[in-house]
Amino acid sequence: MNHHIGSTNTLEAAPVAILLTRLFHEATESDAKLRELFGALSPEERARRMSDPNADYREFYGRAKELYLAVGPNTAKLLYLLARATKARAIVEFGTSFGVSTIHLAAAVRDNGGGCIIGSELQPTKVVQARANLAEAGLADLVEIREGDALETLARDLPATIDLVLMDGHKALYPRILDLLAPRLRTGTCLVADNADASPDYMARVRKVGGGFLSVPFADDVELSIKL
Repeated sequence: MNHHIGSTNTLEAAPVAILLTRLFHEATESDAKLRELFGALSPEERARRMSDPNADYREFYGRAKELYLAVGPNTAKLLYLLARATKARAIVEFGTSFGVSTIHLAAAVRDNGGGCIIGSELQPTKVVQARANLAEAGLADLVEIREGDALETLARDLPATIDLVLMDGHKALYPRILDLLAPRLRTGTCLVADNADASPDYMARVRKVGGGFLSVPFADDVELSIKL
């Protein structure tokens, strides 16, 4: 039998599809708890805290360690589509959480014929759970999750060329993470930034005419950019 790469869709087959149904259900319940956590804050105050470069993000993410803070289903599918379309083999993810986005990226890399995803996650309990989810999905061999602050974990031992980047950690750090990764981005590297509107400096950079990127908003709160 002549088996072609691309004739498979790991995302929609067991065990991945079954696991993702459960994780998205749990993420929806988690979002309700997040609203309680932020409860009394106005939308403006929420946005200010998310975008404050001096905010104690370790403290916030410590309080939110039980929460998914996951990308939505459409953004997750977008990640799979982009990774497949660009035949991505080397992917970096800032903010792994419980690994919902990571599973989508790893499914694409599997269907592309293999590669490596490097994720970074601040919370040790989330690292443990994300690794367990990836193992359940049968995708653990494609992913290295680095525990700790991404300003340190993503400052070393990266692939020579990065095909795709997902930004979904503390929003005010997006520009600094981009600085770390920029030397390894190639022409055509895709960058997906979730809740990018909470990082005005990042938005200004990827949207700047002549700045080396082409960028468009996707859905409500995602910025999709490519390196020119």
